[in-house]
Amino acid sequence: MVVITRQGCHLCEQAIATIEQVAPGQWSAVDVDLDEQLRNRYTDHVPVTFVDGHLVAYWTLDEGLLRRALAGDRPAPPAL
Repeated sequence: MVVITRQGCHLCEQAIATIEQVAPGQWSAVDVDLDEQLRNRYTDHVPVTFVDGHLVAYWTLDEGLLRRALAGDRPAPPAL
């Protein structure tokens, strides 16, 4: 699981807390501001959560959605 984050982002902190509750230690974070391509793609849509390379959520991360994604359910990516 990968979470694209930004320093000082309270929504990022909330998403990471949800991830740690559901799947502790099974994720990595990438700072959007340290990668120009990611910054151009996701701008202010952080956090962006991926499970097995599949986009799961922008901004907020619902625990139920995360659990379904980890179980293999691949819902359509959220609209912006």
